[in-house]
Amino acid sequence: MDLVPKKIFFTKGVGVHKEELQSFELALRDAGIEKFNLVQVSSIFPPGCKIVSKKQGLKELKPGQIVFCVLSKCSSNEPRRLIAASVGCAIPTDKKLYGYLSEHHAYGQTDSVAGDYAEDLAAAMLASTLGIELDENLGWDEKREVYRMSDKIVKTRNVTQSAIVKGDGTYTTVVAAAVMLF
Repeated sequence: MDLVPKKIFFTKGVGVHKEELQSFELALRDAGIEKFNLVQVSSIFPPGCKIVSKKQGLKELKPGQIVFCVLSKCSSNEPRRLIAASVGCAIPTDKKLYGYLSEHHAYGQTDSVAGDYAEDLAAAMLASTLGIELDENLGWDEKREVYRMSDKIVKTRNVTQSAIVKGDGTYTTVVAAAVMLF
């Protein structure tokens, strides 16, 4: 059986509730993926896979369906704690090759910082498989320039959700996901 996804969409969400599990459910609901049986998979962006909008992707799914995704989640009830969940993506120029997805969750990172980190993780994994030599001490913007100059990595992106936990004892959960379609 060929289970190579043909399409993928990115989504994110945040949920708040006195119960941690329900805050997770609400984050999934905010992301639009609460009605599916989610199966977490690792980090490969399939060769030739097309990125579609969340709206288009959701139209192809049915409630109760088993759905594969790369999912990042972070949850806390610590007052005023900044939490973030991010999925990074790096796609090679050659569409016959696979790319990478990375999940990153963190405390104390903004959308921008967590997103750049996840994007850098995915790009670094792809670069290593493509034979791109890289100084790990470079910042993300400098690495991005090296990737672009190599002509081997065509696109990087991320989807990130951050939130600040309320001070009333409730849980806040953030999620970010790359959802795969067949």
